[in-house]
Amino acid sequence: MIQIKKFIEKIAYLDSKNSKDCILNIQDARALRDEISKLLLDLNQFQNNKMSNSEVTKVEIKGGTFK
Repeated sequence: MIQIKKFIEKIAYLDSKNSKDCILNIQDARALRDEISKLLLDLNQFQNNKMSNSEVTKVEIKGGTFK
């Protein structure tokens, strides 16, 4: 998450300077790509686990007899 944080900070800095361009060197771009890819893979795995582990819970509420 370090590369994503650096990217966000860089964009915020450039935005404050009203810059129209953002240039990343190839090493930073690769590192950012790798972190985003890992996050997407983790998200996909989490969603697959959540779908396979979903259980149906039945809840019944009985009021008994009211008089």
